[in-house]
Amino acid sequence: MNRTTLSLIAGTAALAAVTAFAAFDGPSAAGASAPKAAADLPVQRTSLLCPAPSISDIADTSYTSFTPVTQGAASSGKAQLQAASEQSADGTANSQTGGSQTGKGAKGAKGSKGAKDSKGGQKASGTSGQPVLTPKAPGTPATGDSSGADAPALIGTADGQFAPGWTVQETTEVAAGTGRGLQGVTCGPADTEFWFPGAGTAASRTDYVHLTNPDDSAAVVDIELYGKDGAIKSPLGENLTVPPHASKPILLSTLTDTQQPDLTVHVSVRSGRVGAAVQALDDKTGGDWLAAAADPAPSLVLPGIPKDATDVRLIAFTPGGDDADLKVRLASPDGLITPAGNETLHVKSGMTTAVDLGAVTRGEAGSLVLTPTDRSVPVVAALQVVRGKGDKQETAFIPATAPVGTRATVAYNSATGTTLALTAPTATATVKVTASAGSDGGTAATKTYTIKSGTTQNVDAPVPSGLQGAYALTVETTSGGPVYASRTLAATEAGVPGFTIQTLANDRGMVAVPETTEDLAVLQK
Repeated sequence: MNRTTLSLIAGTAALAAVTAFAAFDGPSAAGASAPKAAADLPVQRTSLLCPAPSISDIADTSYTSFTPVTQGAASSGKAQLQAASEQSADGTANSQTGGSQTGKGAKGAKGSKGAKDSKGGQKASGTSGQPVLTPKAPGTPATGDSSGADAPALIGTADGQFAPGWTVQETTEVAAGTGRGLQGVTCGPADTEFWFPGAGTAASRTDYVHLTNPDDSAAVVDIELYGKDGAIKSPLGENLTVPPHASKPILLSTLTDTQQPDLTVHVSVRSGRVGAAVQALDDKTGGDWLAAAADPAPSLVLPGIPKDATDVRLIAFTPGGDDADLKVRLASPDGLITPAGNETLHVKSGMTTAVDLGAVTRGEAGSLVLTPTDRSVPVVAALQVVRGKGDKQETAFIPATAPVGTRATVAYNSATGTTLALTAPTATATVKVTASAGSDGGTAATKTYTIKSGTTQNVDAPVPSGLQGAYALTVETTSGGPVYASRTLAATEAGVPGFTIQTLANDRGMVAVPETTEDLAVLQK
């Protein structure tokens, strides 16, 4: 997705908040002074968007919010998630009635105290002004719950001490029906462009593009579909309006009559900005959220394929005018290896290419590394991963992702069922992993790991001592080359190996702000 807008927003917010009397270097009486280096300072405001979690009446969803403790952050602030507006059949925004949402520490909107739930917590009224989840302090996760098919999309904001590195995870369990299993998504920022290789309109699929607009004015969006033969003409995907503070799910099969198992979805915003995610559901193999892939690039890393994956499918697309030829390698615990029979992949320009890699990991940790065989051509890619066999199959997705960078967090983890995969494709790296305190109790713990060049390691991630509730895992690169990471959360229900995979992206909790020497308050006099 386009990161420029996010970076500019973060930079502007931090500059305005941290340098309240903004100033710039200028000539002094003794002559022009040399400019000072920019300082890395914590961002002062962050916004995140969570899609409506499920179409199932028997869905149970948990939300986990976490902000890591950041040196130099403000001493006060707040963060909250509240319901977006529901979309009616005619496209107008209505008040979201919501499911039985509860949140630890959540308070009713002013003038509406709300009902109490069965546990004595605050039960959200469901209106767009009702906070669903209100974290209390950095360093400790806050959790909330919803149930049913009416649970709304959420719009979240954090400022002050809660802003740097704020992360929210949405995790849903569906016991039966289309998309049954475990579904998870990391709530993301608004942007203007998204790529989703791995969507589908096959007869067994029910895929939605969820669009959420956090702003005060309407957003206008185009949805383009690309199949194995190229672009699929779909005028119904043009000029889609998403009203202010509202969320709109678009069923892909309503945009085209073409049934294809492998599509690339391109979401581009004509005006405004939105959050976007694809919910990919299958009648037979469960389903999960397909998060946006990393921006088109010549080389890509798709980290953390489960050791027991029974089938792995690679979907790739090149948006430019040239074909791409890629070298396909698996970063294993012992180094980079080439999957037999899948040494290279040819991706035709403007066409979605898919290839079955089978049980490519063969019982070991692994990540897929794609590099150009000759000239560099930008590509987007994702993996569709299946665990289990027969009628006990479950599906998840791994989009190509950016490196962890300085710091990244995944907010929801459990003492059992959590697997953290770390990959260093080009150079050995040292990584620090911190397990936060639990949402209901426990003491934080930290471990350090060395990941050798060209390898993937499923590390024995730390768990808080005396853990109660959910906890967050924060990964920090302390030295060496780039590190890519993902977290697999597994929970077997009725013999079905339910699981979901989230990649860990840099939390962009810090922003470079120029040093100042003069006070604009003086210059304006």
